Amino acid sequence: MNKPRTDLDHIISIFKSVVPAVDYWSIRLVETEQEGLSVRQDILQPTSTSFSKGAFITIIKNNGAGYAATSNLTKQGLKLAAMQALNWAKLTAPYSLFNPDNLPAVDYKGHYHTPVSRPWDSINLSDKIQFLQDACRALKISDKIVDWHSSLSSKQSNTLLVTSSHGHIEQSFQYIYPALSAVANDGSTTQIRSGGGADSAAQGGLEQLERMGFPDNAHQIAEEALLLLDAPYCPDDTMDLLLLPNQMVLQIHESIGHPLELDRILGDERNYAGTSFVTQEMFGHYQYGSDLLNISFDPTHSEQLASYGFDDDGTKAEHTYIIRNGRLERPLGGACSQARTGQNGVANSRACDWNRPPIDRMANLNLEPGDSSMKELIASIDHGILMDTNQSWSIDDSRNKFQFGCELGRIIKQGEIKGIVKNPNYRGISANFWQNLAMVGDKSTFEIGGTPNCGKGEPNQVINVGHASPACVFKNIEVFGGAS
Repeated sequence: MNKPRTDLDHIISIFKSVVPAVDYWSIRLVETEQEGLSVRQDILQPTSTSFSKGAFITIIKNNGAGYAATSNLTKQGLKLAAMQALNWAKLTAPYSLFNPDNLPAVDYKGHYHTPVSRPWDSINLSDKIQFLQDACRALKISDKIVDWHSSLSSKQSNTLLVTSSHGHIEQSFQYIYPALSAVANDGSTTQIRSGGGADSAAQGGLEQLERMGFPDNAHQIAEEALLLLDAPYCPDDTMDLLLLPNQMVLQIHESIGHPLELDRILGDERNYAGTSFVTQEMFGHYQYGSDLLNISFDPTHSEQLASYGFDDDGTKAEHTYIIRNGRLERPLGGACSQARTGQNGVANSRACDWNRPPIDRMANLNLEPGDSSMKELIASIDHGILMDTNQSWSIDDSRNKFQFGCELGRIIKQGEIKGIVKNPNYRGISANFWQNLAMVGDKSTFEIGGTPNCGKGEPNQVINVGHASPACVFKNIEVFGGAS
């Protein structure tokens, strides 16, 4: 791991010698290396390593666009892939959704590299295993903890995008994926608590672990799993809802991120992942939420999971407001979708690997902090509940009606935390849920999260998505438990 990219420049030279005469071409080279370690119930699980390298080729000729991908990076393999892309350009030219000449040609140079202060290889394998075993043992604080698990993985990805118009964009990314979980059982009751970066990740090296609570949160995770065994069920009621940042990540992802992806709005995802309640006509005036709702697209925070300098079409990434003071301003649409619609979008055309085309994806989609402390958020609630850590989710195919469950809840009465409850759930409708946003936490409540497993596209693409959010209060939300 943490090695410099190998022979990507040499592969580019080979490709230039075999690419046919066309109006425009690009080649995106990707090489990825991963290593995963896991300890379950104090037993080391089989380690995993993987490496891949390949090229994605785009050809534009006579108003047609064609694509091909190959892991055969020899002269013969690259020539064959280029000819396949050219053939597709010729075949599809009469049926194009838009004139590909309207796509921006990348004619500039750029680079981006994840800042890393403690590389993955700065600790040898045996020490990493010992580190994980210690973290795993810290979860086993009672005989009622019946399953306990710690894991740690790393991924490095190097990309090089070169175009016929002298574009040259080099990027390298380092990711770290930690996780802790504890399952408690007593008779017929089973509860789980997770943390330490579980279901999240970060860009960077081992220096990110402390910020993510790995392994320091192990004892608290196990302790809360035990407390949930004897806790009452979440009541069925309509009340105020305080969502902590790790649940806000899911809320933003499902009820803002996906419905604002422009290719979904255009109908490209309807056969697989659904459509959206949002239409093109809403941008510029639709009131998506209360005046406190400010959502930014920002791939420039280096520690966030989906940070980059340029998307996979070569568009430069910049901080942009998607929703400002509750008003919907622009979609999550990359260069291709922008060319189809004439809408202003963002640099979010992304692919999961060398063998997939870039499509519209979320990147770092963040809810900007407000000015209320956690103490003030709690004090504002007379009758409500705090919910922490997503456990389940369900949302309709237009990303509107949803139902989400959390691992842990805390009842709030007259501005004070009164007790813990299990199996807390809430439901709502995206089109009016955000209108009920009543308070937004300040920077002291702001946390960085995300998901490493967002799936979309046909064929499917699983990709890293970053989110960050403060804690937030929503008024008059339907919550329920599961006692029956």
